[in-house]
Amino acid sequence: MSNNPKELKLAVLIDADNVPYSNVKGMMEEITKFGTPTTKRIYADWTKPNANGWKAVLLEHAITPIQQYSYTTGKNSSDSALIIDAMDLLYSGKLDGFCIVSSDSDFTRLAIRLRESGMKVIGIGEQKTPKPFISACDRFIFLEVLDGAIKKKVPKINIDTKKPTERTVVKTPEKTTQKPLNKIDEPTIELIESTIEDLADDDGWAFLGDVGNLIVKKKPEFDPRNYGFSKLTPMLKSLTDILEIDERDSDKKGIKHVYVRLLFS
Repeated sequence: MSNNPKELKLAVLIDADNVPYSNVKGMMEEITKFGTPTTKRIYADWTKPNANGWKAVLLEHAITPIQQYSYTTGKNSSDSALIIDAMDLLYSGKLDGFCIVSSDSDFTRLAIRLRESGMKVIGIGEQKTPKPFISACDRFIFLEVLDGAIKKKVPKINIDTKKPTERTVVKTPEKTTQKPLNKIDEPTIELIESTIEDLADDDGWAFLGDVGNLIVKKKPEFDPRNYGFSKLTPMLKSLTDILEIDERDSDKKGIKHVYVRLLFS
C-alpha cells in the first residue's frame, strides 16, 4: 500500500438518503486532496422520487448507482448494502482507505472496523452528524464548509458592436468570504494550547504542520474552514493574544517553515 497521501487508493461510498446532492463537485474535489478515488458508489432506492436529485450528477462524476429496495417501512436498507460492499472491498486488498459520505451514525462500527484493518477513513457529512461517527473517522469534513467554499466565476464579456474583433472583459468579483460554522471558543483554544504543549521543544516552539496533524487526531472534525479560515496558519495568526508565530527559511527557496508557541506557558 502507498505511503504517499496523494497516491492513496480510496473507495468513495455515498449514502444518498443522508446527504444532500447540492455540492457533489465540491465533495469530489475535497476527496482528491486525500488520494485517488478508484471506486465510487452511491446507495439508494432509485425508484423513490427523493433520489431524483442525485441522478443528474452521477454520470458527470462517474459514480456508480447501487439499487437497494426498501423492504421494510422505516428501515434504511441502503446502510446494509453499503456496509456489505465496504467489507467486500476491504478484503479485496486493493485499497488504502475509504471515504464514507453520510450523516448517519449507523456507520460508526463500520468506520471503527475499517480503521482496525489499517484503512484510512475519511467521513463527509452535515454538521448534524452524531459525534460517535465523527470520532470513529481519521478525518471528518462538514458539507456546509464545502458549500461555502470560494467559487470562481466566468468573466462576463462585452462585445463592442463597432469593433467586433475586440472584446472587453468585465471581471466579476469572486466570493471570498464565508459564514463560519463555529466560533473559536474556549474548548478550541484549550485544544490548540494543549497540542502545542505536547509538541513543543525546550524553547516552547512547535512545528505548525505537526500541530495541525495532532489536532486532527484528537478531534477528527477540526478544520480551519469551520471557523472561517482557509488554512491553519491564518487561523493561528488571528490568536495574537495567546500565540507567537515564527516563520523560518527552509532548504527550498521561497518555502517557509512555520513554528508556533504559547505566549504564556
